[in-house]
Amino acid sequence: MRPRLVIMLKEPVAGRVKTRLGRDIGMTASAWWFRHQSAVLIRRLRSARWETWLAVAPDTALHSRCWPADLPRMAQGQGDLGVRMARILRAYKGPVVLIGGDIPGVQQRHIAAAFGQLGQSELVFGPATDGGFWLVGKHGQVPRGLFENVRWSGPDTLKDAQASAREARVGFGAILSDVDTAADLKPRKLRL
Repeated sequence: MRPRLVIMLKEPVAGRVKTRLGRDIGMTASAWWFRHQSAVLIRRLRSARWETWLAVAPDTALHSRCWPADLPRMAQGQGDLGVRMARILRAYKGPVVLIGGDIPGVQQRHIAAAFGQLGQSELVFGPATDGGFWLVGKHGQVPRGLFENVRWSGPDTLKDAQASAREARVGFGAILSDVDTAADLKPRKLRL
C-alpha cells in the first residue's frame, strides 16, 4: 500500500478555526491566516511519493471549495482531538502520517523522514517546540488507548501521547513549531 499523508483541516470560518490565535489578532484575521497557510501547506506537501488526503471538520465541510477539489477527503467525525486522530489513523491499513494545517515550517523532507521512521517504529511523533506534537504516524495497528488521558494544548501533550502508546515502538521526527497564538507568528511576519 502506498503511504498516505492526511492533513487535518477545519473550515476557515471566523470564530471556528484558530480561536486561540483569534483572541490575539481577531477572529477574521486568524481565519484568513489559516486559509492562506493551509493552501500553501497543501501545495508544498503534495507528492507522487504518497497519497495526500484531507480530513475536514466540520463534517459538513466535505464539499467546501476552500481546498483543492481533486484531493480525496474524509470527515473527522465527532469527539475530542485524540478520538478524531485515532479514528483517522485506524481508517487506513497502510503507513499513514497525520499533520495539522498550522505548521509553516513543514517540508516534504519532514514527511518523507517520518515515513522512513515508520520502517523501524510502529508510531512516529514530530515534537513541537511548545511540548505538543505536529505530526503522528503509524505503521500497523493503532495501540489500544492511544491518546487517552492526554492533556491537550499544553507542555505535557507529547509526553502524555507517548505514554498512551504503551508498549509501541516510538520514533521521533524533526522538532517544528505550530501556530497557536500571535507570539508564534512573530518570526514569520504576518501579512494581513
